[in-house]
Amino acid sequence: MSPVVLRVVLRWLLCAVYVGFGFVHLKIAPWLAPLVPAWVPDPLAMIKFTGLCEIIGGLGLLVAPVRPLAGAMLAIYAVCVYPANLHHAFDHVQVKGMPSSWWYHAPRLAFQPVFIWWALFAGEVIDWPFPRRLRATGPRILA
Repeated sequence: MSPVVLRVVLRWLLCAVYVGFGFVHLKIAPWLAPLVPAWVPDPLAMIKFTGLCEIIGGLGLLVAPVRPLAGAMLAIYAVCVYPANLHHAFDHVQVKGMPSSWWYHAPRLAFQPVFIWWALFAGEVIDWPFPRRLRATGPRILA
């Protein structure tokens, strides 16, 4: 698979992940509120806000003029929600329907840098690990 095709596939996959999880966050926000660390104000509003950010960012990856901004914002988003992931893991927060073992937490915490790279790569902010600028040819609205 060429790097350009890989980028397009990863872009669509990341869009699906973020849009899907965004809708889940909106639907079950009250159940997820305990995941928000105590120092964050209004946990329910924060869960809903992050759900909207996921949906908008995921869809933004598919629109060429805003793709780099969407990719950068999703990378920043992944950094910003990391404290909630740490809180869930280290403070043993129990949430209905979510695993609480380290078999779940360790990969989730370790994968966060991959999500950051993925957003930057899918958003055409970076080309790493490929040596040259990757550009698709033809219409770029959804590619």
